[in-house]
Amino acid sequence: MSRRPWEVAFAAEPEEVAALRRIMRLHLGIWGLHDVVDQAQLCVSELVSNVITHVGHGTPATLAVSMNGTHLRIEIHDPDTRALPALIDADCDAEAGRGMALVDAVADRWGVQLYPDRKGTWCELATRLTSPHGHVGGAGVTRAEALLSLYTASRLPSEPSSSKLRTLITQDMVVDALTDVLHWLRAHGCDADEVLDRAQTRFEVQIEGVGGLPCRTVR
Repeated sequence: MSRRPWEVAFAAEPEEVAALRRIMRLHLGIWGLHDVVDQAQLCVSELVSNVITHVGHGTPATLAVSMNGTHLRIEIHDPDTRALPALIDADCDAEAGRGMALVDAVADRWGVQLYPDRKGTWCELATRLTSPHGHVGGAGVTRAEALLSLYTASRLPSEPSSSKLRTLITQDMVVDALTDVLHWLRAHGCDADEVLDRAQTRFEVQIEGVGGLPCRTVR
């Protein structure tokens, strides 16, 4: 899976936070990183709120998201190189000062990088990936990738121009693969419905064992 860096510019206003959280959830869903969505959304909320509070409403800012190895990296850029975020021991009843403490609690690491015309406040979240371009899902996903590569090699003559297009094409390949399996079951006198039910049951058990990722089965 290709997880290319992306960014979005925005004005630091409270109403922008919800939109940025939705964008983050959407992209992490495409990247297959469902396990860090909640933490990533919290970090985005707190980093943006920090800009609003300490730099100012309406400040032009940028959300940049990328992978650093198997870690998800979130950066918020703003033009003020003087107002540096700091981790303070805020009282539990304090209304301010807890933002970076929350980021520090959920992120593996965080920091500030200074540029000539801006600063970038960043944090990194650990994922369950074993390689930067791998999948969360273990051996089953790896075997499925190997199987689908056979269909891709014969049906995909050139590299699609976007990862979204490649995902849509690969979904068609999945349908082709499942259809071929159903033909094989019929040719060998097997009960396709029984096999599909067994596969669905095993899938649900495995999903529950890794955190209960949401899924929808269409039959």
